[in-house]
Amino acid sequence: MEKSHTLEEKKSRSGRSSRMSDAFGALELGGTKAVVAVGRIVAGQAVIEEEWRYPTTSPEQTLAQAAAWWRERGGVTSVGIGSFGPIRVDRRAPDFSSFLRTPKQGWEGFSLGDFFAHHLPQTRLSLDTDVNAALLGEMRQGAAQGLRDAIYLTIGTGIGAGVCAEGNLVHGTLHPEIGHLRVQRHPDDNFAGVCPFHGDCWEGLASGPAIDKRWDRPAHLVEPEHPAWEMQAWYLAQGILAACAILSPAMIILGGGVSQATGLHEKVARHLDALSAGYFENLGSRLTAPQLGQQAGIIGAMLLNEI
Repeated sequence: MEKSHTLEEKKSRSGRSSRMSDAFGALELGGTKAVVAVGRIVAGQAVIEEEWRYPTTSPEQTLAQAAAWWRERGGVTSVGIGSFGPIRVDRRAPDFSSFLRTPKQGWEGFSLGDFFAHHLPQTRLSLDTDVNAALLGEMRQGAAQGLRDAIYLTIGTGIGAGVCAEGNLVHGTLHPEIGHLRVQRHPDDNFAGVCPFHGDCWEGLASGPAIDKRWDRPAHLVEPEHPAWEMQAWYLAQGILAACAILSPAMIILGGGVSQATGLHEKVARHLDALSAGYFENLGSRLTAPQLGQQAGIIGAMLLNEI
């Protein structure tokens, strides 16, 4: 839903008090929008009872809106956050929950932990990347249920990856930054790339802004029959092949705004099988769309409360 319900609406709809002091909170913190929710976890499944979406602005304003929204509903005992990055997700690190070198103005160095310790001091915080949260949602309640090894790729403003290996979300020293893989350039492409750090890395060549700048129009305005999509599928297959060679997932979930283009999944699967040249078994058939759609991230953020 695009706006929150008032407390009176909540009472009339549910037939119970809107006070939710025993509820969990969830926050999907994206570079352009935030999704805040309240709910519970029942038998290992996230139940979202109410949510609200709003634009991501400055860190103080964005997070203050989330904290106020939870307080209006009686508070929450724990908050799970799936956040854009790069962000420090290692609890042992002295800068845990702080944003690192992000191009998003005003966020570098900002600490989520410090903010919530001040504004919601009695609330437990669980943090992971937005793509790991989306992957967790899909593994518990979506396309990857029953699997122990999977990748969630999001193709949008950037290229991000959530990775699960042997049933564990992967973090490493930072967290997977598959979007900055170096990929082979398409023979018909002389585009310089848009990554401010690497130019023509995978994200620099195949993200939403790369499509926009290369073809002078945003992805959603590029016609399905346009040759842009064959090139895009080729680049996506390049990066997915590299990820599969390293991680050997049982499933690759391809999400994000760009991935919703008509026919793109089929094109990527075809290029993926061609590039693998028979060495990797049935890579194209392991590619799938998110079953939870746009709810994967907030469901995963809710499930982080259990971790």
